[in-house]
Amino acid sequence: MTVFSKLSSRKDLRAPLLVALALVLFSRSRLTSLNKLFTGPLRGDKATPETLKHAREQLYLDEKDGSKTLLLPFRQRIVKVPIVPISPEVFERNASSFKPVPKSHKPNVDKLFLKQLIAILRIVFPSLTSREVGILLLHTFFLVTRTILSVYVAHLDGRLVRDIVSADGKGFLRGLGWWFALAVPSSYTNSMLRHLQSKLSLRLRTRLTRYTHDLYLSAAPDLKYYRVSGEGGLEGMDQYITSDIAAFCESLSTLYGNVMKPSLDMLIFTTQLTRKLGAMGSVLLFLNYFTTASILRAVTPAFGRLAAVEAKLEGEYRAGVGRVGREAEEIAFYGGGGREKHILWGAYLRLVKHVNSIYKIRVAYEWTEDYVIKYLWSAIGYVLISIPVWMATKRSVGIQAPAVQSRTEDVVADRTENYISSRRLLISLADAGGRLMYAYKDILELAGLTTRIYTMLSTLHHLQPLPEFERHPERIELQGAVIGVPKKDPRLGDTALVGNAEEGFDFADSSEATDATASERPLVQDLNIRVERGEHLMISGPNGVGKTAIARVIAGLWKVEQGRVVRPDRGFSGVFVVPQRAYMVTGSLLDQIIYPHSYTQFKRSGKTEQDLIDILKVVHLAYLPAREGGWETVKEWKDVLSGGEKQRMGMARLFYHRPAFAVLDECTSAVSTDVEGLMYQHAKDLGITLITISHRPTLTKYHSRLLTVYGDAAGSWSLTSVGTAEERMGIDREILMLEAKLAEVSSWEKRVKELEVLLGTGHASKVRA
Repeated sequence: MTVFSKLSSRKDLRAPLLVALALVLFSRSRLTSLNKLFTGPLRGDKATPETLKHAREQLYLDEKDGSKTLLLPFRQRIVKVPIVPISPEVFERNASSFKPVPKSHKPNVDKLFLKQLIAILRIVFPSLTSREVGILLLHTFFLVTRTILSVYVAHLDGRLVRDIVSADGKGFLRGLGWWFALAVPSSYTNSMLRHLQSKLSLRLRTRLTRYTHDLYLSAAPDLKYYRVSGEGGLEGMDQYITSDIAAFCESLSTLYGNVMKPSLDMLIFTTQLTRKLGAMGSVLLFLNYFTTASILRAVTPAFGRLAAVEAKLEGEYRAGVGRVGREAEEIAFYGGGGREKHILWGAYLRLVKHVNSIYKIRVAYEWTEDYVIKYLWSAIGYVLISIPVWMATKRSVGIQAPAVQSRTEDVVADRTENYISSRRLLISLADAGGRLMYAYKDILELAGLTTRIYTMLSTLHHLQPLPEFERHPERIELQGAVIGVPKKDPRLGDTALVGNAEEGFDFADSSEATDATASERPLVQDLNIRVERGEHLMISGPNGVGKTAIARVIAGLWKVEQGRVVRPDRGFSGVFVVPQRAYMVTGSLLDQIIYPHSYTQFKRSGKTEQDLIDILKVVHLAYLPAREGGWETVKEWKDVLSGGEKQRMGMARLFYHRPAFAVLDECTSAVSTDVEGLMYQHAKDLGITLITISHRPTLTKYHSRLLTVYGDAAGSWSLTSVGTAEERMGIDREILMLEAKLAEVSSWEKRVKELEVLLGTGHASKVRA
């Protein structure tokens, strides 16, 4: 603090000159190129139009160590960004830090909040040598520099007024020169603080998003992206991964500056003021701090819970808008625009109602906050500034008149300088104290966001992988399998986030909703089937009896409650599933056929575009490249292609990958029977073993066995061979049953006429209508 005391002397202000010179040199140095220092080089070799086009198609390179290199066309260059996936060992090590949240917990500033925050900070700050730590240290340096410059400016402000009162023209001009000199580093420091805060927020979001992506989009047997809403009970993952992570990182980076800078200001400004105010003034100053903190803590609402509920309601409204966009065609067919509008408006009104309740709560809080910090602190500041004046007046009593008269100008100038400097420090101190008090509200909001992010990561970490199955490359086998709707995994704990604007916010056990939808009885009981290579199986039965459940077990998406499962690995060479609703990936026309292969994998496979044309000819889509403008054309394919074209594109993917087994779940329901038959025959010609779920009898001839699921209380089923006497007997029994029902039509008509007589002609006509 001796540096600050030098400013009160008449000597040249060398200390601020050194600070200004250092910052000017720093601003001109290469250290300010934060893109190079903390985000990695963004330079690449110059590229020709052909290589740029190739980079857009290829997207990334697979490295030998398992990492990937993103290819980003940027200003006629190809920027290579290395992407290193997070290892499973890191996830296993971090899982112990993300324990399930207790049911009774509500977001608040407590020990549990600190544990949750520390667990997340270990992800966003993985090591002391990470780039995030570098940005944080640089941000801290500028925060300290800004505080030091504020003290210099406060003393310089007092010096300028002293020179004006003393009519010291040279001193005034010298001080004005220092004023403009300090303006350069001060302005640069303010800009760098804002820039570094934004850069830190972006880096934290990138780190946390990549961690969540690697954890969420896990491969088999985890498949957490498929199971998190069912077994995990966590809805609205799009809200968690996009808005909540962004809001959390922005709040965290902002809070650091809002806490670090005011705390440092209060420490330094208080130290400077205590030298001027004396012991009594120092006691009153600290008493003011304690009183203000007590008042604001007593009147601060639960902003953490309010922020968590607002984020949840935002997620519901966002999901509703996204649903309308995804299901636009189906809604248009039903003419459901009005109904969807009411649903969206209801979700929006719930959000607005909650936000308005927050605004009402903030009115009373901010009124108290402004009154205490602005007016109470200003009044106390005048009292504190006046203490040295009254003390000096008492000491001056008894001095002889000539001596007083000779010192009048110096006393007035000293008092003016001390008053201006102290007032400037007190104003800065009041601003620092206000921002520190405001930061408590930000901490409460951060607590709510932290709980949501922690809940998401905790749920993902504790989703256990599906049980291992026996692997055999040449067959699929289910022995004594009991298949039912999966229930919530009890190892997840009580992690579901629920609440609304009226009832507040809480964590409740999501197992109630999950268990309510779970079946009370198995869909299929003691299923015994064995499908060897070349033995094609067709699964049939009424709707809702569990046909797709069997396909999910075979594909490895569901586990069996009891029994034994044997199958190949899920993938291109093992089991490949073609669902009824074809998924159109974001990308080019070429990507629609090779999905989930990347362009790099396509080139590595040895296939050519002519091979893709041959595949499209089989599924009667050979016209697509010419109609849509080539393989590189990027469109919203789910809207461009018709329902039948999308299903045929799904079959084209099957022919491209040529797996050993293919599970076809009603995947040709929108395709004409002639084209459907050609595709099934082509699949058999390629050596693909078919396991088909369908209601179409015309597909039976492409299979060797028929599995019929009845859907009764016993979960019964039957397995017959296609074309055998047993199958013909089953068909004959079904014909006899239908003929028996037709024979009863006359008796039903007779009964209808009797009811018409009993009910009356007018009412009977309504019944017939």
